[in-house]
Amino acid sequence: MKESLRRLWDYTYVGAARTFFRRWYGWAMRSRLEPMKKVARMLQRHLENILTYLKHRITNAVTEGLNAKIQWIKYSARGYRDREAFKMAIYFHCGGLDLEPRVG
Repeated sequence: MKESLRRLWDYTYVGAARTFFRRWYGWAMRSRLEPMKKVARMLQRHLENILTYLKHRITNAVTEGLNAKIQWIKYSARGYRDREAFKMAIYFHCGGLDLEPRVG
């Protein structure tokens, strides 16, 4: 069942993916495997978000990475004098600025 569910990520049409999931969900719920039923229920609760991913193919991974970098900045400084200093540190480390002097 687990391996079969992987095919869900191959779908690009939401209707086809919904039909596939409905069939897989029925199979999982008829099984005698309680952990599989638990996972199927969880996926059912989040099905609309899963289908949105299939339609748009974007995630929040970039946002999570940026947040991790900001948390690292906050941790490594062990605090800032005020909000402006913290904001400037974020701009400095995450802004992607080229600080090399231009010649020419």
